[in-house]
Amino acid sequence: MPDYGHDLTFGSFITPANAAPEQVVGLARESEDAGLDLVTFQDHPYQPGFLDTWTLLSYVAARTERVHVSANVTNLPLRPPAVLARAAASLDLLSGGRFELGLGAGGFWDAIEAMGGRRLTPAQAVDALDEAIDVIRGFWDAGNTERFRVDGTYYQVNGAKRGPAPAHDIGIWLGAYKPRMLRLVGTKADGWLPSLAYLQSLDQLDEGNAIIDEAALAAGREPGAVRRLLNIGGRFGPPSDRLLSGPPRQWAEQLAAISLRYGIGTYIVMADDPVTLRTFGEEVAPETRRLVAAERAGR
Repeated sequence: MPDYGHDLTFGSFITPANAAPEQVVGLARESEDAGLDLVTFQDHPYQPGFLDTWTLLSYVAARTERVHVSANVTNLPLRPPAVLARAAASLDLLSGGRFELGLGAGGFWDAIEAMGGRRLTPAQAVDALDEAIDVIRGFWDAGNTERFRVDGTYYQVNGAKRGPAPAHDIGIWLGAYKPRMLRLVGTKADGWLPSLAYLQSLDQLDEGNAIIDEAALAAGREPGAVRRLLNIGGRFGPPSDRLLSGPPRQWAEQLAAISLRYGIGTYIVMADDPVTLRTFGEEVAPETRRLVAAERAGR
């Protein structure tokens, strides 16, 4: 029954619709005002109805003061890792250390290929993501004077100058579900970021944790070095026996139980409604923290 002891953080997952860009930015600012720690947006560059996520992240970082920002998750096949590394470090510096890097191996390959990206098999996409992490971390390692070289199948670096270093240790969070991706999380990543809607049951969190922990230990890492995040959705209303369908107190009790049982340290609510964001940030988050802290103290 893993509880990795992480401080609980809470965030929002906002649709980057380009029909009303100021509304999207307003929801990000609403998230900060509600006390949330993180604002995220999906990244689908081939979707004409969406704002470009990287441009949006930069704009939101400039329009907020405290909240961290991240893609949920960055579309790696359309964002070369060498350029992505420098862009990430630059935004982290400009925002005062408020950027985190969610990464995905890719999906929707027809659309990716239509944009000029390379179509990969699932196994190739995992290998490419593995190489990309090495490229990104190599660029961030600005103080390293050794020649920077990555001789990968999908990404190569041959003597490029390192830097800049980001303002803080940017977390690399991987959206992952299958064993090879989960092992990569344990070996090289700082966080695991699945979506509750894509899980068949909460037991999949146990299965994922076991694979990540085993891979982390094999790589000489502590399992607790990997933050466990979870995208969630639901509705506020009268009490019910369903998960995340009820009053804020019921949400808090359920999320606290998930944290203590499955080790989740960050909850990101998928919502484009300011009332939901306010309720989540002002009522659910503090009560969840209180319940988890009380249980940990009681141990």
